[in-house]
Order: sequence, then structure tokens, then C-alpha cells
Amino acid sequence: MKELSTDVLVVGGGLGGIAAALAATEHGAQVVLTEGPRWLGGQLTAQATPPDEHPWVEMLGVTASYRSMRDGIRAYYRRHYPLTAQALRARQLNPGAGLVSRLCHEPRVAVSVLEAMLAPARSSGRLTVLRPYRAEAAAVDGDAVTAVTLVPDGDTADGPVTVHARYVIDATETGDLLPLAGAEYVTGAESRDETGEPSAKEHAEPLTMQAVSWCFAVDHVDGDHTIDRPATYDHWHSVRPAVWPGPLLAFSWPNPRTLEPSNGWLDPNPDDDPLAVEADQSKDAGTDDLWRFRRIAARRLFGPGAYASDITLVNWPMIDYMDGPLFEVSADEAAKHRNGARELALSALYWMQTEAPRPDGGTGFPSLRLRGDLLGSDDGLAQDVYVRESRRIRAVTTVKEDDVSLAIRGDHGATRYRDSVGIGMYRIDLHPSTGGDTYLDVASAPFQIPLGALLPQRLTNLLPAAKNIGTTHITNGAYRLHPVEWNIGEAAGTLAAHCVATGRTPHGVHATDAHLHDYQSLLSGRGVPLAWPEIRGY
Repeated sequence: MKELSTDVLVVGGGLGGIAAALAATEHGAQVVLTEGPRWLGGQLTAQATPPDEHPWVEMLGVTASYRSMRDGIRAYYRRHYPLTAQALRARQLNPGAGLVSRLCHEPRVAVSVLEAMLAPARSSGRLTVLRPYRAEAAAVDGDAVTAVTLVPDGDTADGPVTVHARYVIDATETGDLLPLAGAEYVTGAESRDETGEPSAKEHAEPLTMQAVSWCFAVDHVDGDHTIDRPATYDHWHSVRPAVWPGPLLAFSWPNPRTLEPSNGWLDPNPDDDPLAVEADQSKDAGTDDLWRFRRIAARRLFGPGAYASDITLVNWPMIDYMDGPLFEVSADEAAKHRNGARELALSALYWMQTEAPRPDGGTGFPSLRLRGDLLGSDDGLAQDVYVRESRRIRAVTTVKEDDVSLAIRGDHGATRYRDSVGIGMYRIDLHPSTGGDTYLDVASAPFQIPLGALLPQRLTNLLPAAKNIGTTHITNGAYRLHPVEWNIGEAAGTLAAHCVATGRTPHGVHATDAHLHDYQSLLSGRGVPLAWPEIRGY
């Protein structure tokens, strides 16, 4: 078996993992970064989900390196795409003119930008990227992880690798290292007795987790592009979730904020001005206009003939898979649910192509065409399922609903932490769950990320860098989105490198004011904001 030694091992190449690797290498550490057969970038690329961001993102509220990524995406379009003269001049170019974000774009562009950001560290030898690999086992000595064994994930001639590291960062989508390392963690919904949260359940339900979604991209061009009828189509066509106003395969669902029935519509290639689109979820969630909601290419921003159609990313209520979780169950059960999410997505597409109501009064959109070529897949769907919830460490500090809920905090703002390592903002946004729950979507105050939420209660050198920090089932709904995950990873990578350089421990940095100040100064020097100005949430 091949063996490697490094300062920092980052397992998982999503946004948190990339940010952790960048930060650690830039602070002088040697880093090994691992990922499976998917694109680097996680929810932004392999899961194909355009960034969900707060409305102030163009001015403040994200780290400098996250902003650099966003700037890089726009620069890539300006350099390589045939933008119209007006689009080329647009300072806040939104290539898809989607309603969910001020920067909706094709996932492949983000892959190119992220790879470019990592390139200097790889060329210098400070960063080694191992792909495709997944973690299979961890060696633990007392309260420290000493090594992680990685095995090939997919078709490769390479064999297992054991990586010895001083610090290990879990940036996987579902907190895969936590059980391997014997870390204390929680899954699903905690009880109200445990967290004291008004929206928590009366009893803990560890397998009640947010729905996952297998996203896909479509355009609308001449011809009949109807896919083969999925084998499970009759099943999904008959599903009527108890929390739904009717069939799952329909343009009707509970309004996430009011829970009243909401009726959406699909109008491919609308006659709109993409430069006039204002993406601001604090004013209008925009979820009912399905075509424009997550549009990733607006044809009118590009020269004649560049695009035959807009391209939109389908991450809509009808593909929320609620039948069971992807982890904390047997391998067979997990595989069944992964396949179920895929079958639901294909069934939703087939329903849209054959039965969905059209604005002209007819039914079916046979001209909808899968664009898996843009997502790097052979089957037309995203390379991986979009995961909204992970295992979460039992942390020194757990962020609870009372810390961020606007209804609770009011004009006092979110809880302020002496150990802030960054900031974020998103509503407490929980999708329907595997336990039969409907949406929970309530206002939040702009919040801080406490270092204590990145520190396991016991293990001394394992750090989370994704949706596996010390949040609850409730507050994960606010801390799970793109810029917050990036900030979490950047804070974890900076901390690991700082501890390598100084000989301090993460818990020691947290406990000692002078050491905490040194670390926070490093973050501030990187352009990581630690506090918000006075801004009211939504």
C-alpha cells in the first residue's frame, strides 16, 4: 500500500475542501486534497447548483477568496464567450440571468476557475490532489487522527493510499470521516429538550433529514427530445406527499414561507431582457417562475447563434426526494435511495415532456432537451446528487435557532461570538424531509460563524469544513449554502496551517484570547470578514 505524509489532509473536494486547501497552502502547509470521480467544486459543479447567496454579495458579506472565484467566473465569460456589447459592459454580469442568484452560470465554467485557483499550489508542490479516492478507514491514537486510508472510487488502476497527517479536515458532503474516526456526531432532527429550539421536534429523529435532489439542465429547441419512459414513472406519477397540495409531479407545491399552495409555471425562452433581471431573494423568492429561477445561460446575453435556447437548471420542488436518507443506513438502503432520487428526476423530466401544462393551454414540452454534456455526465443528470444535510460534529459550540432567527433576535441581531471566524446570511431554509415534514423557511439575521462550531468536543486534530459543523438540523438550513461553506473551509484550512506553524492546538487557540487574536488576524489579513455592519435580515 502506498503511504504519504503531509501537514494537512483535506478529504472532500467541494467548496469547503477547496477553500481549506487554498488557505492551508497559502499559509505554508503541505496539503493533500482528495475527491472522488466527480468534478471539484461540490454543490457548485458536480451537483450543478448555482450559488445561493444573500442580496449584499456584490458589496460585502463574503471572503476575498470567494469573491475572487466569483470574479474569475465573470472574467472567464468575458474572455471566452461571445457576449453582446451590453453584456460585456455589465459590471455585475449574470450569465444566466437567473432569479436565485446574481451569478447563475454553467457548472463547467466554475470547474475551470477552481482548477486555476488551485494550480499555483499544485505546481509548487505544496498541494497534491488525489482523485478518484474515497476514505475507507481512519487510524486514531487517543484523541487524534493519525492517518486516513483512501481507496479508489471508480475505474482506476491505482491502489489504496494511506495518508499520515498532522491535521485532518473532513470536507465530504455527508461527514464521512466522522464515523471512521470515532468522532461524536449527530444526524437528523434533534429534540426540543436537547436544543431548546422552538422549531425542533418533540423527540429526536436521527433519520429525519432534508430531501436530496438530483439536478439536471435542459434547453428548449426544435424537435421531439422526449426521453424513454422511466421504469418507475408510474410510481412517481402516483405519489402524493402528505405535505403536498396534490401530486408530486405537478407545478404545484407548498409555498416554503407560507405553506399555502403555490402554483408555478414553465415558460421556456421567455421574451425578457436578461440585463433587467434583479436577483434578490429578500424581495422576491422567484421560485414560481421555473424557467428563470435557476437559468444558467440567457441566450440574449450572447451573440447571434451562440445559443439556440436558454439553458435552465432543474432544482425544483418536484425532484425533492423524501423517501429516505443517503447515510446512516445500510449500503443497500443508501444505494436504493440514490437510485430513487435519479429515477424521480428522470420521471419529472418525462412528465414535463409529456404531460405538463403549457401556457398556451396544451400539455407537454417535448422540445425540452437534456444537456448532460454541460454537466459532465453521460446520463444527462448532474454527476452527483445535491445534498442539503450532513452528519454534524458534536461541537464545543452549537449554533441554535435562537442564535439566528429574526423572529427571536429581532433588532438585536444574531448572536455575537468572541471567536468569530467569518460571517454568512441565508434564511433558515429546510426542504421537506425524509420524516414527512414540510418546508421550514423563516427569516434569519446576518450571522457569524463561531470557531467553537468547528471544534469537536473531543478529537484534537479533526476539523469540519462543510455542512458538518456544529449546527442543528434547524440552523444547518442557514449555514449550508455556497459562500458559508467556503468560509467554513477557509477558516478550517487557515487554522490547521496556523497550528502546524506555531505548534498550538485548535482548542488551545480557542481557549486563549491572545492565540485567538493571532488566528483571527490571519483571517482578517486574508480578507475574511468577522462581523457584519448593522444590516437587518429577511
